[in-house]
Amino acid sequence: MENYTICNCMKVSYFDVSDAMQDKDSFESVEAAFESVQKATKCSTGCGGCHDKVMDAISELMYK
Repeated sequence: MENYTICNCMKVSYFDVSDAMQDKDSFESVEAAFESVQKATKCSTGCGGCHDKVMDAISELMYK
């Protein structure tokens, strides 16, 4: 998988999202994973424009 910037405001990459998800064994939902990733990385707390990209990355990581 190629690394790329997901959140420009907080400089969060795809690999940062992946790393943040490694802290937990499992998540109940994509939304729960998003909350955990957001706490760890601060993504989608600036302008919020990356929300959908973060959700897409989380979905991809959860279901591969």
